[in-house]
Amino acid sequence: MPENHLPFDIHDVMRRVQEAVSALPKAVLFELADEGYRSLFEQVVACIISTRTKEEVTGFVVRRLFRAAPTPAAMSALPLATLTALLEPAAFPAQKAAQIQAIARLTVEQFGGALPCDKAIISSLHGVGPKCANLALSIACGIPGIAVDIHVHRITNRWGYVAAKTPEGTLKQLEAVLPSEYWTDINRLLVPFGKYLCTGTRPRCTTCPVRAFCRQIGVSAHR
Repeated sequence: MPENHLPFDIHDVMRRVQEAVSALPKAVLFELADEGYRSLFEQVVACIISTRTKEEVTGFVVRRLFRAAPTPAAMSALPLATLTALLEPAAFPAQKAAQIQAIARLTVEQFGGALPCDKAIISSLHGVGPKCANLALSIACGIPGIAVDIHVHRITNRWGYVAAKTPEGTLKQLEAVLPSEYWTDINRLLVPFGKYLCTGTRPRCTTCPVRAFCRQIGVSAHR
């Protein structure tokens, strides 16, 4: 792979990525927020549904679920079998139904129908890992947080910006080096960038706008 010809400038890289994805479909949780699914409860539920599920499926399932049960109270009152059916074809619908219903009931019984913008509370919810906690809080509450999914993990390591074997390691390293102004944007931008351009196999390196900065770590073949 070619050497890194330019010193890595995260500001220039993020500007170029923003331009590259401006006409592409948005990451699904940001798309849903633009449609009005912006409350913390809605974002937490959407993120749980998105785990191991394609973005197109996530969007369809989230919209159908909230049409059937638009509030935590309505969701907590659904028969579990009905909730499970509403979550299909997302991955692990029965498991996610139980987690979502427990969160809905907690939201109603302990928080008056609205989850608080409190990272410790959101992180303690069963089924909500660091990615979902950070993403939901950043979108719904404006609390900056780095949501490391498969795209953020792969691309930032491919760039050589971090060097971590796991998403947890990538999160820790990004929190140390990434300017806070990009903590929310790193997921918003790298999801479409990774889905359509900097793909897992045969990324589009030939026309990539940040190739001059990228070390192409782990890339054995590209377009």
